Amino acid sequence: MSRRECVFWGWGEPGAGPSLPDHAAGFLRSELGVSGAVVSTPVSLEEVRLRPSALGDALRERLAGLAELRDDPASRVGRCRGKSYLDLLRQRAGDCEDAPDAVVAPASAEAVQAVLVACAEAGVAVVPFGGGTSVVGGLEPLRGRHDVLISLDLGRLEGIESFDDRAQLAWLGGGTRLPEADHALGQRGYMLGHTPQSYEWATVGGCAATRSAGQSSTGHGRIEENVVALRCATPAGELANLPVPATAAGPALKQLVMGSEGILGVITSVGLRVFPLPAARRYEGFAFRDFEAGWDALRGLAQDEMAPDIARLSDEVETRMSFALAGNGAKARAMGAVLRGRCVLVCGWEGSEVSVALRRKLAAKALRGAGGWPLGQAPGEAWAATRYAGPHLRDDLLDRGVMVETLETATTWSNLAALRSAVTRALEASLPAPLVLCHASHVYPTGASLYFTAFAAQDPDDPASQWRRAKLAATDAIVATGGTITHHHAVGADHAPWLGAETGELGLDVLRALKERCDPAGIMNPGKLV
Repeated sequence: MSRRECVFWGWGEPGAGPSLPDHAAGFLRSELGVSGAVVSTPVSLEEVRLRPSALGDALRERLAGLAELRDDPASRVGRCRGKSYLDLLRQRAGDCEDAPDAVVAPASAEAVQAVLVACAEAGVAVVPFGGGTSVVGGLEPLRGRHDVLISLDLGRLEGIESFDDRAQLAWLGGGTRLPEADHALGQRGYMLGHTPQSYEWATVGGCAATRSAGQSSTGHGRIEENVVALRCATPAGELANLPVPATAAGPALKQLVMGSEGILGVITSVGLRVFPLPAARRYEGFAFRDFEAGWDALRGLAQDEMAPDIARLSDEVETRMSFALAGNGAKARAMGAVLRGRCVLVCGWEGSEVSVALRRKLAAKALRGAGGWPLGQAPGEAWAATRYAGPHLRDDLLDRGVMVETLETATTWSNLAALRSAVTRALEASLPAPLVLCHASHVYPTGASLYFTAFAAQDPDDPASQWRRAKLAATDAIVATGGTITHHHAVGADHAPWLGAETGELGLDVLRALKERCDPAGIMNPGKLV
């Protein structure tokens, strides 16, 4: 496989991403009580604990005849799990004994179908693998009753399969990474308009399988709004729908596949609505006296159909930390001092010169009327320049003994304050002197998402249990307060125990019946979603 490989113990390629600035050590000492010095490093590949592959010779030969097959340590360890805090703790410690027995990479939808049939007949569990960016245990190699498990790597199903300029519809291979998709579309004058923080590694099929939301989803829509059609290979056959703009032909099958997280089958290609490349982009910041004032202003924009394409409102703690850890040092810290106790809203507009100018003018006037203090373009441009930095910086923080993890939810505007308070209290009560950050980054006429980041000094004896207790408390608080268990991170294995609280028992039964029909042998991504 010729694709770029992400390091097995962290995010991205070695040395490719940003690092914490030198002055971060002082902040970590004062806020979390950690020294800021490197206290741990990941093990080398040679030190990883890995069981011998359990793939039998006969099945190995059959699968190798259908697809590229690798069972070397680097391939198996690199597909072992995703990128959550718990995933990385185990990877950094070299705990990969449950890694897939082989990595299988088909080159076509037909080959994917053949591999699934072979695995179903042999009773081999299959975990579909796109960009490997799951943060909810979606790639955990849970075998269930199966003795053998493979990682089905979709990296060879990439690129534009067909393009309809008049319909602004592109068919893309399910394994196409988002930057590669945008590069290919850009040569035709278009873009996806889908930029989650995992953008550098996430794939088109993975975004559809997890109902992803990008940073500009307020303007361009979530992934499920832009998927016109898809093809999904299941052990029982292919699920597909027509690429028509709308239909009244029964429940939408494509919606059943989106969000299915690989438990039904494998999304092999996606027909997506795409957007013309914008002639203009403008990002800028506004300050508000507090979080509530900021989201009231956003609510007004959303309900008056004036919301910008990108809207990210940081609470007081996140605003303070963002300026304190900014790479440009003194200048950012000076701005942070001016804004201490306030919240910063970053807005972004993309489109034609006329559209951006008009929409920005109307929104800025409304924000000023709601108490917003214009900060100019510097905060917006700084956000745009570092929008994918978070996962890279997390690796540095783990080296320095910092526990850092995220969770997200959404609710109505009326319930937003209660939900934020409940989750913050749960995290603060279950972690030692934490910093709990929150921002709203996806707004709707009826409500908004809340995205929390928790920092604390890592428990050196049992860091995994430390976070599990906090996540349990926070998720219980979300459910008790009427929030969704996930806004865009999906369910995976981590959220599965709470899914029934959102769907009801009959809803769970419907999902199980669908899985049993598409996957009679129960081989597809065991232990996830249901």
